[in-house]
Formats: sequence, structure tokens, C-alpha cells
Amino acid sequence: MVAIQEISARIGRVTGSGIAGNLREHYPRWLSTNVVGLLLVANIINLGADLGAMGAALKLLIGGPALLYVCGFGLLSVLLEVFTRYARYVSILKWLCLSLLSYVICPFFVGVPWDQVGRAVLSPALSLKPDYLVAIVAVMDTTISPCLFFWQAGQEVEDEKERPGAHPLTHAPWEAPAEFARIRIDTYLGMALSNVIAFFIVVTTATTLHAHGLTDIQTSAQAAEALRAIAGPFTFFVFAAGIIGTGLLTLPVLAGSGAYAVGELFVWRVGLARLPSQAKAFYGVIAAATAIGVGLNFTSIDPVKALYWSAVLNGVVAVPVMIVMMHLSMRTHIMSGFTLPPTLRTFGWIATGVMAATVVAMGVTWFA
Repeated sequence: MVAIQEISARIGRVTGSGIAGNLREHYPRWLSTNVVGLLLVANIINLGADLGAMGAALKLLIGGPALLYVCGFGLLSVLLEVFTRYARYVSILKWLCLSLLSYVICPFFVGVPWDQVGRAVLSPALSLKPDYLVAIVAVMDTTISPCLFFWQAGQEVEDEKERPGAHPLTHAPWEAPAEFARIRIDTYLGMALSNVIAFFIVVTTATTLHAHGLTDIQTSAQAAEALRAIAGPFTFFVFAAGIIGTGLLTLPVLAGSGAYAVGELFVWRVGLARLPSQAKAFYGVIAAATAIGVGLNFTSIDPVKALYWSAVLNGVVAVPVMIVMMHLSMRTHIMSGFTLPPTLRTFGWIATGVMAATVVAMGVTWFA
């Protein structure tokens, strides 16, 4: 995960263009169009599921109409992305990361059998059953996800444009040592935190929901209510509040990464640092994607199943994107003197190979 995210950041910082921009410029049109299309579909489904989860969580906390809250959260997210100054918005997102700590708190109030957790971590119960492999692909997408590739590369481009004196490294190679060190520290810390959070979410749900036979959760609200009955009101409150906080953190990533990809594909002016009048189409994609996500909550689509299968779709899409990224980042006429160092190249290909092998195994067992 660290390797792939660092490679994404390097592509953006070195070339001054995001993933989609580089795909459009250096690869066949059909490849960039299909990748961006699949990314956008999966992101919109994720948006809808996240908005539904946030609305349901707020209803559990204060009562009232969940769908109205869904509309409110969607509108709030769009307004912040469109009208908040980029540097200020980045600061807001960083503070929202603290909401992730709510998931770290929960396990210490539900009586986790840590000895069993330790044994399961060291010796997990692996399986080749189709459902198991599908779940593995979905889980891997939550860590190695195309939307994160596009977002991280796009944020490097934004950062370069926003900071006085910063340039693409192809034009200012003397900036490379400091920039690569910053990228490495930022990526290592961010990815470590995200995996710690994911681990505690798994531990909490396994200890509470799964241990009590609740294995077919249809909505995040159902999960929160089950936690209230099993683990008490405090854990319920922290979990529900965490859904809202992390949702506010996730919405701009999903809408923004899709807008970056579409904008770069069609050579629009893109970037959250631009004024709305300077990037109307870019912000239009953000608003439209969010609006469609809101609309999904007015249908009969099961939000948890939609989230699950969009993760599976993203996991499949990640493989060709990762292959192209690895190829792109080794081409000297694109990356100049900043092609990947051996260690990063090795781990990048290992991640790509593991992801591809998992997707192939899922397909073989599914259709066998």
C-alpha cells in the first residue's frame, strides 16, 4: 500500500499531471476512457453508500429524517469543496482525520479476547472459497484503491501549484530530495494510520457483531444499533459519530478523485485550488457525482451491498491501473531522471502481482 501510494505521489509531483492526464497523453485513448469510466461508476456508488451511512448515523444520534440528512451532508460537502479556499479545506480534512480515532476507542470497551486476536493475526484461517476471495478483493480495494491513486497524484499537482516557488520536478530537479522525503514521510504515516484504523474496525465487529451471530448487516445503522445492544451506549455513540466524521473525510476524496480523472481526460482546468469560475466543468463533476450519490439513497438499492460490490469492482479496476502506473513510472521520457528506485520498484510490482493474483483467483473460483 505504501509503495503504490508513494508511486502515485511521485507521478504527480514529477510530471505536474495526475494519473488520468498521464494516461491520456502517453497511452491509448480506449485505456484512459475505460479506466476513468469504471473509476467514476465505483466512486459514485461509494458516495451514495457513504452518504446513506452518514444520514442513518445522524438519525440514530438525534432522530429525524435520514434522507434529509443525506441531502444536507451532500450539499455541505459540495459547498466546502467548491467555495472553501484550498489550503483551508486541506486543514479541515486533516482535522477530520481525528474522527478515525473513534474506531480505536471502541475495542477497549467491548471485551476483546486479545489472545485470540493475536493468534488469528499470526495464523489467519485462509480459504479458496469464492465468497472468501471476493471479500479479500473487496477488502484489498479499501486499502489499494484507484480513487486513492488519482487523489494522491492530484493533490501533489495541487500542492505544486499552490506553493510559491514549487515546480514539477522535471523542470526543477533540485527540489527532488526534499520533496521525495516529504512524500515518503507523509505516505508512511498516513498509510500506517489507515491500516491501524482498519484493524481496530475488524476487531470491533468480529468481537461484537460476528461473535453474536450478526453476519448479514444490511445498513451501517443496523451495525450501530447492534453495537448499542451488545456493547452499550458509549460504543454505539462513538461508532455512529465516527461514521459521520469519516464520511465527511471520504466524500471529497471520492468526488474529487473522479473530477480530477474526468477533467484530465478531457483536458479541462482542474483543481480545488482554482476558483469556481476558473474550473466550472471540474466542479460540475463534483456536484453531479455527489447529487447522483444522494439520489441513490432514494432508490431500493441496498447501500451495504452496493458499497461491497463497488469495492470488488474497484479491486478489479486497480490491477490494470497499477500495471500502467508501474510502466509509466519507469519510462525515462515521462519521469526524466526520477524513475523508481529499485526498492520502490520491487514493492510496487509485488503489490501489483498480489492484487492481480487475488483477482484472477476470485474469477477462477467464481466461474469454476
